Amino acid sequence: MFQIQSTRLTAIFLIFFTSLLTSLLLINPASAENFKIDIEGTHAFVQFKASHLGFSYVIGRFNDFEGAFSYDENNPQAATVNVVIAANSVDSNHAERDKHLRGEDFFAVDTYPTITFTSTAFEETDDGAIVITGELALHGVTKSVQLHGRHIGDGDDPWGGYRRGFEAGINLDSTEFGFPQWVGEVEIALIVEGIRI
Repeated sequence: MFQIQSTRLTAIFLIFFTSLLTSLLLINPASAENFKIDIEGTHAFVQFKASHLGFSYVIGRFNDFEGAFSYDENNPQAATVNVVIAANSVDSNHAERDKHLRGEDFFAVDTYPTITFTSTAFEETDDGAIVITGELALHGVTKSVQLHGRHIGDGDDPWGGYRRGFEAGINLDSTEFGFPQWVGEVEIALIVEGIRI
């Protein structure tokens, strides 16, 4: 689970996932498989790449997040994806920079403690390429975005479970979410491995 001290943030996560799991079990057809993203095994990643003054790049990640997805091989367009990220878990491998990123100039984590993505459409081609359309809520702004990626694979794991994995990415204009003009475009990459529940 999260290494987050805020009671408020913990409550937000609990409410989100209780609602999410209930909706997956009640709404998805029987043929759909439901997966919990494997955070505990560290088989999922949310990473970003942003320009540093036009001279180089800052590479980072978010360490604390949770999520789930559903998938039906016979009806992939009915797939759903939900991810919630703790904004204060931003990690660029530099403590002072991360403190700045959590502040009012950037993520303003006290005001906007979570970043969420909720899919609204899912497309998959025969070669495994995917396009996921969804609502991204970041820094107090919610916009419809598209992530492009691929279905990596699926199958039995060595511990008696069944797993499925995807990767997807997007290039975001950060100014559309209220970040400073000079931040510009940010590349975001998600790699998720889910365990069937």
